[in-house]
Amino acid sequence: MKCRVCRDRAIIDIRRANANFCAEHFLRFCRDQVQKTIDEFDMIAPGERVLVAVSGGKDSLAVWDLLVGLGYDADGLYVGLGIGEYSDDSGDYARRFAEQRGLRLLEVDLREEYGYDIPTGSRAARRSPCSACGTSKRHLFDRAALEHGYDVLVTGHNLDDEAAVLLGNVLRWQVEYLARQMPVLPAREGFPRKVKPLVRLGEREMAAYCIVSGIDYQVDECPMAVGNKHLGYKEALNELELRSPGSKADFYLSFLRRARHLFAGAVASEEGGVADEVELGACTRCGSPTPGEVCAFCRLVERATATTAPVELTPRSATRGAPGGEDG
Repeated sequence: MKCRVCRDRAIIDIRRANANFCAEHFLRFCRDQVQKTIDEFDMIAPGERVLVAVSGGKDSLAVWDLLVGLGYDADGLYVGLGIGEYSDDSGDYARRFAEQRGLRLLEVDLREEYGYDIPTGSRAARRSPCSACGTSKRHLFDRAALEHGYDVLVTGHNLDDEAAVLLGNVLRWQVEYLARQMPVLPAREGFPRKVKPLVRLGEREMAAYCIVSGIDYQVDECPMAVGNKHLGYKEALNELELRSPGSKADFYLSFLRRARHLFAGAVASEEGGVADEVELGACTRCGSPTPGEVCAFCRLVERATATTAPVELTPRSATRGAPGGEDG
């Protein structure tokens, strides 16, 4: 197997592109795909300050590395979720990555700053762990970006992630979420611009990028994500990709080009309903934009801190996942 560019020995084949690459040209391919995505969707302008939401997993560390390599002024933000050893290790990976490269890493700890963690909070609030986690991270990412003066918030969602979310939204015809499923969400009052530069690259490429670049990352799946329906959607799409290479990219990128505009009038309310326009006021507790009196995050904090009983997690050995597990 030879590199398509230089004919040296290839280290990876990318079937959807009908191409093989050596290490040097694979890294160049990844950089080119990220820059192409940034340019196509006007994600980041020269000179803008960028904050990368970092989990310690392959995708978020890879996109941070790629952005810095492309010359962007990018810092990281790690949120400690209190998910036992998983969170401890994830934080270590994020800190080590930043220290080795002389990069700035901001940190927020749920337990220390808000009095709860995801295992305890999700049970107290009677919400799924992934729901409680998503509400917490979205609020803290937005708040950190605005308070520290960043222009853009970057997340490490890759092609596999976005295709799986799209499949779930299509299966349920959740038009309000289809309307927002873009790799860029523009800034508006109380919210920073949010971008996903990895939507042209899949999980396999991101794992390979980290290996070739010498990036150590958290390979375990989050123990709280067991049973998450999006993992099932990913498995279904992986089966389809094996039989028809390029299916994920065609599905997601064709939606962006040909169908997304059909849902542009629908807006998701905080409670998941559909409305043509959602009027936002300020949360009476934290000041964040919300359609109600109190935002979802503050309601979660109130319910989560009403209990002090910690939740025992399953031992790591029983939850170890395949290499490549990541957040979003």
